[in-house]
Amino acid sequence: MIKVDNSSLTGESEPQSRSPECTNENPLETRNVAFFSTNAVEGTAKGIVIYTGDRTVMGRIAHLASGLDTGMTPIAREIEHFIHLITGVAVFLGVSFFIIAFILGYHWLTAVVFLIGIIVANVPEGLIATVTVCLTLTAKRMASKNCLVKNLEAVETLGSTSTICSDKTGTLTQNRMTVAHMWYDKAIEECDTTENQSSAASNKGGPTLDALVRIAALCNRAEFKPGQQDIPVLRRDCTGDASEIALLKFTELTLGNIITVREKSPKVAEIPFNSTNKYQVSIHDIPNSDSYLLVMKGAPERVLDVCSTMLLNGKEEPLDDKLRADFNTAYLELGGMGERVLGFCDFLLPADKFPRGFKFDTEEINFPIKGLRFVGLMSMIDPPRAAVPDAVAKCRSAGIKVVMVTGDHPITAKAIAKSVGIISEGTETVEDIAIRRGIPVEDVDPHEAKAAVVHGSDLREMSEEQLAEIIRNHSEIVFARTSPQQKLMIVEGFQKQGQIVAVTGDGVNDSPALKKADIGVAMGIAGSDVSKQAADMILLDDNFASIVVGVEEGRLIFDNLKKSIAYTLTSNIPEISPFLTYILFGIPLPLGTVTILCIDLGTDMVPAISLAYEEAESDIMKRQPRDPIRDKLVNERLISLAYGQIGMIQASAGFFTYFWIMADNGFWPKDLYQLRAQWDSRAYNNVLDSYGQEWTYANRKILEYTCQTAYFVSIVVVQWADLIISKTRRNSIVQQGMTNWTLNFGLVFETALAWFMCYCPGLDNGLRMYGLRFSWWFCALPFSVLIFVYDEARRYCIRRWPGGWVEHETYY
Repeated sequence: MIKVDNSSLTGESEPQSRSPECTNENPLETRNVAFFSTNAVEGTAKGIVIYTGDRTVMGRIAHLASGLDTGMTPIAREIEHFIHLITGVAVFLGVSFFIIAFILGYHWLTAVVFLIGIIVANVPEGLIATVTVCLTLTAKRMASKNCLVKNLEAVETLGSTSTICSDKTGTLTQNRMTVAHMWYDKAIEECDTTENQSSAASNKGGPTLDALVRIAALCNRAEFKPGQQDIPVLRRDCTGDASEIALLKFTELTLGNIITVREKSPKVAEIPFNSTNKYQVSIHDIPNSDSYLLVMKGAPERVLDVCSTMLLNGKEEPLDDKLRADFNTAYLELGGMGERVLGFCDFLLPADKFPRGFKFDTEEINFPIKGLRFVGLMSMIDPPRAAVPDAVAKCRSAGIKVVMVTGDHPITAKAIAKSVGIISEGTETVEDIAIRRGIPVEDVDPHEAKAAVVHGSDLREMSEEQLAEIIRNHSEIVFARTSPQQKLMIVEGFQKQGQIVAVTGDGVNDSPALKKADIGVAMGIAGSDVSKQAADMILLDDNFASIVVGVEEGRLIFDNLKKSIAYTLTSNIPEISPFLTYILFGIPLPLGTVTILCIDLGTDMVPAISLAYEEAESDIMKRQPRDPIRDKLVNERLISLAYGQIGMIQASAGFFTYFWIMADNGFWPKDLYQLRAQWDSRAYNNVLDSYGQEWTYANRKILEYTCQTAYFVSIVVVQWADLIISKTRRNSIVQQGMTNWTLNFGLVFETALAWFMCYCPGLDNGLRMYGLRFSWWFCALPFSVLIFVYDEARRYCIRRWPGGWVEHETYY
């Protein structure tokens, strides 16, 4: 007989026995097939190769993963939607005013300039740079938190996730069998299963525990690989069966140096474990004694059958019906936790019948294997990672459904799901309700059960609609004994319900689902190369809790992109409106096309990018996942706020400054109406202002460019307030604080750049920028204060009356 480790292929944490008999129609579950890439951990065998290369299970899984079309990421769809929207608006306005200008008698070249100016004013030229920098910064931040991002766009996808389909073995659990419970002296004792345990046994102690640990140490073929004395026990490499390795590490932590213990009690005979007997026996020479000690471990019911007494508190008691009932109760309780239970017994062989040098025959068995002394039970499980329950709870509070999808046994899967909170305390499955009521499972209405454990064999018979019904009706779901194809089917089932699905896994069997998911997350340490290749993100520490960090970062990047776009779009109104007034009212042009580019690609660029550094608001992990249909990156509420509210105030600031400087130089607003034709004509060198002074063409143009420079400065001044209010969508600025020093630098940068453009010699010829009087810098300041006060009041109303009209109309 041979045992193989199928964990990377099927998700089963325990080694699986292989034999010549076909035991199941499913090739993944039958015992007479061993798979390419799995490891033999015990025994030897001869086999016939039936498939090679792409026809192996590994090859088929790799082919299944490589042939999947993943489609666009959510953030790519959002940006595409925004580009279509803004392009439509820009082209519509540009063409409309091109036609209007043509109708009003403007020269066709002038009309084309209007067209270009309006399109340039509408397009946020720095958007792509902002998005790329935001994604890169977040990916860098996540790398420092052990999340390696392979695909930049995947950063935001994790924040949009509404369902996480997680593998069990190695992802939710530690991928190492560990002694979890012991039963001795008629009591169950819990053992330390944490990832950094320093001790194993109970502090209770006593002769029964000593005997139990001694049997586990001696009746054990697992060994530590040499040269690991300085390595912590749990990290040492071992040879042997996973369950025996668990016992080996347990006894090493309890007794100390296990090698010394075994050397003091050398093995003189052994009956290895086999599927017929279902037990293992070894006989040892005991120090300071003339007797040999027989120790046995195996299937609890088989071990109990060969015992006649039980060790209780250091005394042997006859094994009566009451003790057997106590045994059965403990056995069922430990088995119900999804743990693998082993029974332990011993027997001190009489020295008169088995003297020193006795030849033990393990074939004919010339020693007693009945009438032994039962000592206790030990149960093992692949324990959950310490941080997983808290991570699952955080996901649930963030509105994210966590689903277990594993190839392991349903009982084990359900037990782990309960221990980590995927199935919450008090939640029942259909089977639980049936047991509680004492009725057949068929008589229970599935809608009554909040949780569901679905077996792979049942999944194979399900239609798409039946799977969809399970997904809709149950909030806590465990899929067990699933094949790679079924994992893929489960992911597609959630996606068809409109869910954004993240898949976590470490095995080859997870790779198709990792590839198909909106975002695949692989384990960096225990993960297979195939799973890492299929994934979009790799958890370098194999810690499921890192996903919560990723979700928060993903939500933060979406929030910050919204804020950055809101900041960028707001200045479109003061950029567009000068062209509209120029066409409709015939006033000298308040803002030029080149100046617009100075705003979009100059002063606005660093502040827009600085919003990527903004800290999360307090409600970021308390919100439900965003709805991909309703919660767009750019929605009507953002457009309303940016264009219809803040943008209008900014445009007012620009025109106020423009008219102030014109009036300061002799041109009152009423006299500017339809002055454009004379103003722009080189033939007029005697245009009169409101005081009757004559202005030459050159002087008029200097005044026009000075006004355009002042209009540009006004936009910079009101963008100060716009940048500050864009820091938060709900919180007050007082709550959010001004600790984003990149943003603070952005404020200084745009001011310094505007100052440089105004006063740098030579830019009056290059960019038509002219120096301003110092007082003209303050014309727009009251409007900047107004923007700040207005938006603080708006956000106060959102916090004060959640769900009210203000939130409904302005919360973007």
